[in-house]
Amino acid sequence: MTARILVVDDLAANIKLLDARLAAEYFEVLTALNGPAALEICARGQCDIVLLDVLMPGMDGHEVCRRLKQNPRTAHIPVVMITALDQPADRVAGLEAGADDFLTKPVNDIALITRVKSLVRLKMLTDELMMRVSTSTEIGLDDAFDPASLSGDGGKVLLVDDSPPTIERIKSVLAPHQTVDHEPDPQEALFRAAEGDYDLAIVSLNLKKIDGLRLCSHLRSLDRTRLLPILVIVDPDDNVRLLRGLDLGVNDYLVRPIDRNEMLARVRTQVRRKRFSDRLRDNVQMTIEMAVTDGLTGLHNRRYLERHLATLVQQAIAREKPLSVLVLDIDHFKAINDGYGHAVGDDVLREFSRRVRKAVRGIDLACRMGGEEFVIAMPDTDAALALLVGERLRQKIAVDRFRIPESEESIEVTVSIGISSLSSAEDTPETLLKRADEALYEAKRAGRNRVSAAA
Repeated sequence: MTARILVVDDLAANIKLLDARLAAEYFEVLTALNGPAALEICARGQCDIVLLDVLMPGMDGHEVCRRLKQNPRTAHIPVVMITALDQPADRVAGLEAGADDFLTKPVNDIALITRVKSLVRLKMLTDELMMRVSTSTEIGLDDAFDPASLSGDGGKVLLVDDSPPTIERIKSVLAPHQTVDHEPDPQEALFRAAEGDYDLAIVSLNLKKIDGLRLCSHLRSLDRTRLLPILVIVDPDDNVRLLRGLDLGVNDYLVRPIDRNEMLARVRTQVRRKRFSDRLRDNVQMTIEMAVTDGLTGLHNRRYLERHLATLVQQAIAREKPLSVLVLDIDHFKAINDGYGHAVGDDVLREFSRRVRKAVRGIDLACRMGGEEFVIAMPDTDAALALLVGERLRQKIAVDRFRIPESEESIEVTVSIGISSLSSAEDTPETLLKRADEALYEAKRAGRNRVSAAA
């Protein structure tokens, strides 16, 4: 694993020391002697993680971190504060500025490398999501959003601990800001985490029934919880288990005795980061859906049909199963647009699609090819059954008139349907669609409002 680490410190000796440690692990190291230089490097997208000294002349580390997190272009870059100050209030100030973690001088080599590797994994995942969201925004499929607008309050937290005093203290501190569910049993906690849609899991490493790290490992291995942020609670001298936890994918930690302000700040940071990642993933999923879905009707579009129909044909041939394709065309649709307007025409297309969707099975593929033309691919369906389905669909369209929204008027709509079925192992999606098109034209020549099957 490699990455570009930006070390920001006004003392050259400190920079050289961190440079040597990171270079030994094959990280690429960039350096900056002051805050403005660091901001410029980050704005150009030249680093993956920032190791930031707090005490610098002019613009201190807190101000640099605050500006990085307020800029949508740099807000996703992890920032680790490095300082000689080790009081809880100092850590809280950095976390409130947006820092992702803290390292105290003199910096422990193992803690440094483990934390950097953990944040590199997070940054790589975020970069991939950011790239896809950026592409969607550029082509107009999604609106850009400001990460700084996401709140760290109002999250849903699962607390896994079996010490009543610790439980009571944590719940009393977090309750005004987060919804906290407590579960003392680790096995039950795993089930609740998988089902509960939590923003954060807080796990004590001193559980009586099971090693807390084992629970963390299980959370990271399950598909439904592998992205759930984990914050562990450790004893001051439990560095070995803490480092193992960070290596397992634990996101953050609190050291006993727990400082209430530090806990609030760290929980807010993890909840905010979870919401940021969820928002990115939702945007990516929405973009994928928009790429294969017709925006007007909600059916799959032509692009999806072309890819999926090829798979259906291959599977049908390999399994020696029937497959039929129906091509539907709304009769005289241009007259509807000309006579009632395109808004009414769109309403007709939406209602037509709704009736098509209700008339087919879940395994069938219904798509809008474009305009008023639709295609239905029906696996495990021979020509005779496809003809019955086509006739039933034709009747559903013709019998019930299409109502015009906000009007007492209704429109008579009919459809012509052409059908083709898989006839040999040499058939392709193109030949199936061509024969169905020919059958459709035959239905139109015969007077429309009818179903015709390819010879």
